[in-house]
Amino acid sequence: MELPMQYTEKMKELLGEDYLKYLGSFEESRYFGLRTNTLKLQPEDLKDKKVFSLTPVPWCREGFYYIEGERPAKHPYYHAGLYYLQEPSAMSPGAVLPIEPGDRVLDICAAPGGKSTHLGARLQGEGLLVANDISVGRAKALLKNIELFGIRNSVVMSETPNKLGERFQGFFDKILIDAPCSGEGMFRKEPDMVKSWNEEMLSFCQKEQTKILESCAHMLRPGGMMLYSTCTFAVEENEKSIENFLKSHPEFSLLPIVKEYGFVDGVNEFNQCARLYPHRLKGEGHFLALMLKGGEAQRVVLTGEAEEGERDLAPFFEFANKTLQTKFVGTYKIFGDSLYLLPKEMPAMKGLRILRTGWQLGTIKKGRFEPSQAFAMGLSKGDVMNASDFPLQDERVIRYLKGETVEADGKDGWTLVCVDGYPLGWAKRQAGRLKNKYAVRWKWE
Repeated sequence: MELPMQYTEKMKELLGEDYLKYLGSFEESRYFGLRTNTLKLQPEDLKDKKVFSLTPVPWCREGFYYIEGERPAKHPYYHAGLYYLQEPSAMSPGAVLPIEPGDRVLDICAAPGGKSTHLGARLQGEGLLVANDISVGRAKALLKNIELFGIRNSVVMSETPNKLGERFQGFFDKILIDAPCSGEGMFRKEPDMVKSWNEEMLSFCQKEQTKILESCAHMLRPGGMMLYSTCTFAVEENEKSIENFLKSHPEFSLLPIVKEYGFVDGVNEFNQCARLYPHRLKGEGHFLALMLKGGEAQRVVLTGEAEEGERDLAPFFEFANKTLQTKFVGTYKIFGDSLYLLPKEMPAMKGLRILRTGWQLGTIKKGRFEPSQAFAMGLSKGDVMNASDFPLQDERVIRYLKGETVEADGKDGWTLVCVDGYPLGWAKRQAGRLKNKYAVRWKWE
């Protein structure tokens, strides 16, 4: 691979005697990874299924390497949301930020959702995940991955960091900034990124990083933690961005990141930060800085959404009485034709560009309720009265994912279709046939 001369000179200065080892990493194959969805199963359970050749990613409890040539994206378990395909080093931010169930968490540059799904799974259904991306198009991909993972307690939006900073002052316990960057750490994985690299891009990215850090500083509560990450090696976008931020925000301080698994110190005096290099570990390049906001720990309360009257919800409760074993308690809200179950920590969202508010249960039209794909993915087999559970090797699994009608015995009515006990979507059973209700936009191709 031909690298820009300006870039190679900077890397020689940065790496010193390690530079030739770094260059040697371009001759090695890249690594492929997937991360277990712990809302649905544990990592050891996924490995025990032996559907892929999995070896652990040491810095991420949920992560595995798989062998190039295997196709986990073309597998029913992918459609069941059992894992997310993710470059191994990119798993580090979600592993390092100390998420606890019940936290209010913001992922401000979230698309396509790798880190958001990691954070959402670690919340284990408690607290709130706000996943934002300024690009509406990219936010749609983020939304699909949030729904595929079965994350119930999330809000997906597409807003500017500045507007969010004005609305959510002091609201979040944890914030992840996976900042836009020049992508130097991904040159091996995505060689086309080399063509767009230049000094002007570095300058542009640093300015954007400064704006995002400033907005997030206002949104983090005292006592909260913020993780800043990039997939670049440029000191200007990493340590320099952090240095400038800390100078203007003395209430923030760096927390040490343990240097294991090939992680190394940040440059200069920023040894509490972590750098990941492809010649030191099995992954691509990354930078991590974990910060604590000083002050007395406190939580602000922002006014939430009002609950809808039961009259509007009657079609849903009729469906629930016939279909669900589990009763889901909480605040229900109708937006347009869609019914949502809102997270307990839900703040007011009026005036913001929202793609999804909480768990979308389905639509109510002409007095009838139709369950959504997101509703199915957030359930377990035990939550419903009627399920058609097919073993992995059953040819009906793929046929269902392709949108076909399949045969299955059982009681007529709404049925949750599963593979090995894990939900795939809805069908409506009639006379031994399942009328397919799998989301058209998700169909197997």
